Amino acid sequence: MIHPNFSKTFTILVIFLLQFCVAKAQYEAAEADFKKVMEKFNAVGASVAVVKEGKIVYTHSFGWKDLENQTPLTDADIFRIASISKSFSATSILQLVESGKLSLEDDFGDLVGFRIRNPKFPDRKITLKMALSHTSSLNDSQGYLNLDLINPDKNPDYAKCYNDYEPGKGYQYCNLNFNLIGTIIEKKSGERFDRYVENHILKPLNLYGGYCVDSLDSTRFVKLYEYHADTKNFSPSPAAYAPRREEIKNYVMGYSTPIFSPTGGMKISATDLAKYMIMHMNYGAGNGVKIISKKHAKLMQTKITEEEEYGLALRQASNLIPDVKLVGHTGSAYGLYSTLFFNPKKKFGFVIITNGINATYTGDFPDFTRAAINTLYEHFMK
Repeated sequence: MIHPNFSKTFTILVIFLLQFCVAKAQYEAAEADFKKVMEKFNAVGASVAVVKEGKIVYTHSFGWKDLENQTPLTDADIFRIASISKSFSATSILQLVESGKLSLEDDFGDLVGFRIRNPKFPDRKITLKMALSHTSSLNDSQGYLNLDLINPDKNPDYAKCYNDYEPGKGYQYCNLNFNLIGTIIEKKSGERFDRYVENHILKPLNLYGGYCVDSLDSTRFVKLYEYHADTKNFSPSPAAYAPRREEIKNYVMGYSTPIFSPTGGMKISATDLAKYMIMHMNYGAGNGVKIISKKHAKLMQTKITEEEEYGLALRQASNLIPDVKLVGHTGSAYGLYSTLFFNPKKKFGFVIITNGINATYTGDFPDFTRAAINTLYEHFMK
């Protein structure tokens, strides 16, 4: 006679094995289709993470971390993620708002420490909220790697940094906005920008990453590659991880901040970026701690401008996956293309980072990004 406990254990084991086999088949099918996407766009490597029901259910890395040495990419490797970094800066600002150190309606120039006014509209205050939502009327036409460009005391051509429309009445994506925002974080917190983000976002969420190259394990950096259509070859982009040690030696708090690139300089793995995404998916809470309030997390995700669907360093996307509303951000620099998008109501999301592709665009998004996220959606959500 079979003991009841044995029968129960056997049943549980069979169910587990069946679930394992189904999951294995699902992963293999997803990986086969994802590899086809990579081949289509000549991707060097890619790391992905899939979140379902608020939890990471799948991570995988494809291709090469180092093309020349044929070093495989792993889930532990970290990328410079480009403009997704802006959401870390915005999250930091909202923490300071919640602590009463500033307001979203504060004069941007008063916070930065020199006059920031569009000379065509000198009486119109440019607010911190306008900078966070790219409605400030600032532009990157003169660059964005130091603050002298827009400082009237340092640059007689500072007016070129402004567009012709009234602040708050138009949208133009602008990296300078967020390098200026980084200086405000330093002035109001008393902490160097990279350390503030580490202490108030990364450590509480138990994430490995940061903006300062020398504070990270360089053996984990993923090489980034620019694609050249004329030769159909890739070339490495070492500037992505330039340590800028001399500049940091002479650092001026509240002014030298663009050295760390609050607008694009975060380095992190796809898996840890997905954990950060879960925090925003949960409206400000992750790893058992509250990073920002639900009110401000929702504000980041709420579009300010209708056409671009942009909020505060996060945007809505209604045309990335057909008939699916998403919130998130993309990034591109040095040949890298990064993607973070999620649905906060249904608690699913995707992180996809590639270190080099033959990039073509349809609308706002690279065709690789669109194909990659739809492939993962088909396999894991449908």
